[in-house]
Amino acid sequence: MNIELRSPLRSDRYLIRQMMDFYLYDFSEFDGADLDEHGHFEYGDLDYFWFEPTHASYLFTVDSKLAGFVLVDNEVRFATSERSITEFFVMRKYRRRGVGKTIAHEVFDRMPASWEVAVMESNKPAQAFWRKVLGEYRQGAFQETLLNNAEWNGPVFCFDNRQ
Repeated sequence: MNIELRSPLRSDRYLIRQMMDFYLYDFSEFDGADLDEHGHFEYGDLDYFWFEPTHASYLFTVDSKLAGFVLVDNEVRFATSERSITEFFVMRKYRRRGVGKTIAHEVFDRMPASWEVAVMESNKPAQAFWRKVLGEYRQGAFQETLLNNAEWNGPVFCFDNRQ
């Protein structure tokens, strides 16, 4: 299995926009979101991920087939953090095959920083995924803090990979 991560071109924005509906459909199980009147899930402005220097986007393929995306920004919950995984989507057919782990590790390796990964309290599968992935990536050297406030409800995983 050949897994490749790349930074999309501006002209590739539509690919992430298309996959965003699949991602938000999967996510509706946890956040209760509904389709809008046009049959889509609403998501904010994706242009930030191409035009803001603090943001990044990635597409990835498995055996040359489009398989998912990752969005990174600097909207963090702790003052000591610099970067956050905002959205992380792996198509269902590639899940539980090591694709997500490989992509997460490569994103982190490309962007050394003090990181956060926040997961909704209701999304137990994602919590298990990030505990395992970060446990392997950092050999257990990460912190998990449970937040329950007006801004976030769920665990936030923090680590620094600049060393």
